[in-house]
Amino acid sequence: MNLNDLLPDGGIDALAAQLGIPRDQAQRGAEALLPSVLGGMGNNAAQLDTRVNSLGGADLASNVLGNEPTAIDRGNQILGGIFGSKDGSREVANHAAQGSGLTPELLKQMLPILVMLVAGHLTGRPSGQQGGLGGILGSVLGSLGSAGAAGTAPGGGLGGGLGGILGSVFGERR
Repeated sequence: MNLNDLLPDGGIDALAAQLGIPRDQAQRGAEALLPSVLGGMGNNAAQLDTRVNSLGGADLASNVLGNEPTAIDRGNQILGGIFGSKDGSREVANHAAQGSGLTPELLKQMLPILVMLVAGHLTGRPSGQQGGLGGILGSVLGSLGSAGAAGTAPGGGLGGGLGGILGSVFGERR
């Protein structure tokens, strides 16, 4: 599984365009944030499925990729369900800044857009399994290794197995 499996086609380019940054910075930021985003999503899969569907499901990714303005507030609502508070999101951005070389401020701006891309893409992904987004997340996390999201820190941080697995998938940049 690689970055292209977790984001829709054109996701990195859309992220770069939304933030007015070069594509390589958008990719580095996504790679640095995804372990925490996926871990947080996995830790909150039951509630997340309902929240993502109420906010647009697969249309979340389409909103970022399309020509209309991105409804960042929907991404922030998902982040609230994943990390619990703005402090949790700040902690994730600060941690990701250490390994990516990007500023925490840029990564904080990137988080809601990235979560919309991931949640929308995974929700809209054809799947032969039951269980909605939680089932898809289980499959994604399972394909990355048996560590699952249980190894993540309470705030969705990079503690434990998932961060290491995703780091090896993306080629850790520390």
